Amino acid sequence: MILWKKAAISVAAASMVLSPVAASAALAVDGVRATTVTGGENELEGSSWLPILLGLAIIAGGIWLVVDDNDDEPVSP
Repeated sequence: MILWKKAAISVAAASMVLSPVAASAALAVDGVRATTVTGGENELEGSSWLPILLGLAIIAGGIWLVVDDNDDEPVSP
């Protein structure tokens, strides 16, 4: 039983390693590999400063809520 379990685990591990290799080596239809155009797809250049400012404000507000300990005083006299 243990031998079959080890064999099953070995086959599963080998298939996980070899399947991407086989997929990248396979030819596409008509023997031509598919290519993608990535020029201008990033669009990170020229981003606005507003999301950065909003993120910093959220972080500062969270720190202020954690550090502010004026609410720890007892209410009853």
